[in-house]
Amino acid sequence: MTTSPASPTPGSPSTPPGAQGTPAASATPATSPPLFAQPLRPLLARDRDEGHRAATPLELFFDLCFVVAVAQAGAELVHAVAEGHTAEGILNYAMLFFALFWAWVNFSWFSSAYDNDDALYRVVTLIQIAGVLVFAAGVSKAFEDHDFLLIWLGYLIMRIALSSQWLRVARAATGAERATALRYAIGVVICQIGWSGLLFLPEGARSWLFLVMAVAEMSVPVIAERAYTTAWHPHHISERYGLFTIIVLGETIAAATVAVKSGIEENDALDELLPIAAGGLLIVFAAWWIYFVVPIHGRLRSNRQAFLWGYGHYVILGSAAAIGAGIEVAVEQAVGKAHISTWAASAAVTVPTALYLITVWALHSRYYKVGLAQQLVLPVSALAVLASTFAGRWAVLVAGLVTTATVATGVTLTARMARRDDGAGAPAG
Repeated sequence: MTTSPASPTPGSPSTPPGAQGTPAASATPATSPPLFAQPLRPLLARDRDEGHRAATPLELFFDLCFVVAVAQAGAELVHAVAEGHTAEGILNYAMLFFALFWAWVNFSWFSSAYDNDDALYRVVTLIQIAGVLVFAAGVSKAFEDHDFLLIWLGYLIMRIALSSQWLRVARAATGAERATALRYAIGVVICQIGWSGLLFLPEGARSWLFLVMAVAEMSVPVIAERAYTTAWHPHHISERYGLFTIIVLGETIAAATVAVKSGIEENDALDELLPIAAGGLLIVFAAWWIYFVVPIHGRLRSNRQAFLWGYGHYVILGSAAAIGAGIEVAVEQAVGKAHISTWAASAAVTVPTALYLITVWALHSRYYKVGLAQQLVLPVSALAVLASTFAGRWAVLVAGLVTTATVATGVTLTARMARRDDGAGAPAG
């Protein structure tokens, strides 16, 4: 995994302190053209301590195109659950969302370490975006017909582009850094060959192939970076994940809004849909608040910490997207379009919400909680959200009120601790 942020001077990467590899690029002489005027530059490691590192317009464009595929996967999940094929729909969604998530992870961590923003880097990234769109076009056929050809083809496009980027790094690097780049390039190609099993294996074997390939994919960064740690930027990485979380939550609101609007226009069911709309909105607002209440980049100091945190976002992002799908299912059930019970429709919202809460707590919120009361807020909230499933047609609204109370409780406990510390003459926690 590797990502490259944009530095104040595009294309002026350097090797992070303490890392093995190519020394930092020397300053450009005054008589040389500015770096942004050079269409091709060596793909060198960025400075891990680079200041003011922020996401680039190209990275934001990449994220927005990815959400097209996320929206397709969410829509298919809605159809599967609404038709009563819940287990099959969840399995297909888990497989496709992992493929999407991992492709995004590959790009994001690479760009954090090596983005030099030259013409070739931009072109290769746009090719990766084209692969994402091909992937998105195949989501429906994968769900409905178990035809993975377009999914595989879109992934092939993305992986060839990614491998070529790693080969560019290897060409410019030496020693351990070059070996790491080659391991990444080879690992990506081997994994892509493994995914080819989706094209010819029987349906019963595909779920097992998914498990094997998911482990193989997540092992590539661990193996590749044994001797050399790529120069990913902690603040940039945390910002990238945060931005993608925002985009997914935004897609959740958009999908739920369209579902509620259609339900009101086609069925004149305002009374049934208003509690779902209000509860869904409160859940998404609380999900945003809870995720961004702590500055997680301070903990991302090693591969062990960062990889665990980054891999865990598969659950955070997947559950966040599934909340929107669940709200759509609840709407369809309320207007009589879904062939499932009220309890099942409510669970489509409450289960991913509870999963989101407990995973955000486990990955980073708990590291910033002081005392048992603060530590218990999110786990207890997750249980309360699950219990709200049994509130019938009011389940989504009750879950929304629970998540709102969670935020209010967290803010109150933090304020009390700050006042106590100030009164004791100590800095606020």
